[in-house]
Amino acid sequence: MKYGFIGGGNMGGAMALACQRAVGADNVLLVDRDEETTARLANSLGVTTSSYDEIAKECRLIFVGVKPNLVAQVLSLLRPALQAREDDVAVVSIAAGVKIEDMCAVVGDNIPVIRMMQNTPVALGEGMMIYALSDAADEDDVAELKLAMSCAGRLDAIAEDKIDAATAVMGCGPAFAYQFVEALADGGVACGLTRAQAQLYAAQMLAGAAQMVLQTGKHPGELKDAVCSPGGSTIEGVYALEQAGFRSAVMDAVIASYEKNKLLGKK
Repeated sequence: MKYGFIGGGNMGGAMALACQRAVGADNVLLVDRDEETTARLANSLGVTTSSYDEIAKECRLIFVGVKPNLVAQVLSLLRPALQAREDDVAVVSIAAGVKIEDMCAVVGDNIPVIRMMQNTPVALGEGMMIYALSDAADEDDVAELKLAMSCAGRLDAIAEDKIDAATAVMGCGPAFAYQFVEALADGGVACGLTRAQAQLYAAQMLAGAAQMVLQTGKHPGELKDAVCSPGGSTIEGVYALEQAGFRSAVMDAVIASYEKNKLLGKK
């Protein structure tokens, strides 16, 4: 089974690399805007150089990782070969703001389409990915998607009208997390730690705390309370964050990103 990637930028390249780890380099085909770029990216990712035509004719899943304004143009190039196929195929878009109905209008309602969003940690196998299906897509298409992305991180089905909200949390969230790590490290440096020490302690703390949420299934508030001893230093820090409006600031950031996501879909 072969899997095609159109566009090898930061996100498309990271997902192609994850797919290569899952199914092998010979089964991952990549094409970009020209032959030179395609060869360079394919070599750096350890995947196979290809063409639009080959990917459209041979790949079980076709990941479209170009800029949103180019998605319709790419899909129009793929349409003749897709419509001629008699075997199973599905198109997977990883472009922000491009709706399923708009993609189906180009390739045809009979071609399964999967709209997918993801975050940058897919490059390390720790990504969060969400997807929604067109009417023509089925569980076989989902099974192939899960196989292709099995080395990229967690995958979750979601209604398409919730993708903008989910993207604000899991897609934009890494930037917020990096700001938090940086701020923690700055605080550590202010208290006498070296930059390297402070950054290591902050990053590992956040990674471990996230795993506590994921693996225990406990509410974050319960886990927070377990760290806050009566009259201790942690509750003093929590109080300082509350005074500064920490939680409301984070909520405002998510809501602002959500509102921007909705605007992207209207362009």
